[in-house]
Amino acid sequence: MDKPIVGIPLGDVAGIGPEIVVKALNDESIYRFLTPVVIGSKDAILQALEICGLDTRINVVDDNLHGMVSDRGAINLVNIGDIGVSGVKMGQVQAQCGKAAFDYIKRAVELAMAGRIDALATTPINKESLKMAKIDYIGHTEILAGLTGTKDPLTMFEVGNLRIFFLSRHVSLRQACDLVTKERVLDYIERCTKALGLLGINEGTMAVAGLNPHSGEHGLFGREEVDFVIPAIEEAISRGYRVEGPIGADSVFYLASKGRYNSVLSLYHDQGHIAAKTLDFERTISVTIGLPFLRTSVDHGTAFDIAGTGKASAVSMVEALLVAGKYAKSYKSNIS
Repeated sequence: MDKPIVGIPLGDVAGIGPEIVVKALNDESIYRFLTPVVIGSKDAILQALEICGLDTRINVVDDNLHGMVSDRGAINLVNIGDIGVSGVKMGQVQAQCGKAAFDYIKRAVELAMAGRIDALATTPINKESLKMAKIDYIGHTEILAGLTGTKDPLTMFEVGNLRIFFLSRHVSLRQACDLVTKERVLDYIERCTKALGLLGINEGTMAVAGLNPHSGEHGLFGREEVDFVIPAIEEAISRGYRVEGPIGADSVFYLASKGRYNSVLSLYHDQGHIAAKTLDFERTISVTIGLPFLRTSVDHGTAFDIAGTGKASAVSMVEALLVAGKYAKSYKSNIS
C-alpha cells in the first residue's frame, strides 16, 4: 500500500478510547492519507459501535495484516484476546483494563518493530488502572521507551502550524527553573533540530522562549536568560544551528503559529501546553520522537465521566491519525 499504515492500540476499554476510535474511523478524510488498523478487543469495538450508533463492519486481520482494507466501511482489527466487556464497568479503574491496555500497546510495538505498521496513533490509558494491574510504567511514553529500549524520547506538540518542544515536563515549576542551564538548553536545541529533520522539516528557524517576563529585560527580572539561555543560543549558532531567542513567551508562540519559526522550545511544561491548547484544545496532538517508529497521541485522558455515553468527541483522534499519516513515511525513512 502506498499510504502509510497507522496502528491504533485501543487503550483503556473502560474509557472513551473505543468510542473515539470507531467515530474517527467513520471519517472519510483519514483514508485519503493513511490506512488504519486497530490493535485491541473485538468485543470492545462492537460495544463502542453500539454505543455510538454505528454499524461499521469489523475486518479481522492477522499479525501479517493480510486482507487489510484501505477505505472507509470496515475497521481493520488485530484482535487481542477479548477481556470480556460484560465484566468491564465503564468509567471505573480496573486492573483487567490496565492489563489489556498494556497488551494492546505491546502488540502494536511488536508490529511496528517488525515493519508491518509505519506509525502509532495512541488512545488514552489510565495510570491508576496500570498501577492496579502491576504494570511498572507510569504512562504511554514510558511504556513505549521501555519496550523499545529508547532513552529519553522527545515530546513535540503540533497544533496547526505551531510545533512546540519542552525543555522539561513533569516536574515542579521550581525544579523546571533549575533545569534551565546552558548545557541543557544547548542539548535540546540540537536534539529538537534533529527531531524536526526526522519529520522531514529541514527549513526554517527554531525559537527559544524566554523564561522570565520580557525575557528578563537584560537581567532586571531574572538572570536565567543572560547567564544560561543566551550563551546556549550563541553556541548553537556557532555550531551551525538556525535558532533565535530568547523571545518573550507572550509573543513567541503567536509568531510561530503565523510561520515565522518552524518550532518553539518551551522552557517548562505549562508554558507550551497553555499556548497550544488555547490555540485549539482538541487539535493539539502529542508527537513522540526518538522511538524506532513515529507515535502520535490525543492529548486528553480516558474521560471516565462520559465513557459509555457516546458523547466523546473524536476530533482529537482524527487529528492524531492525520498527523501520524503526515509524517510517518519521512520518519520511517530517516530513522532507519
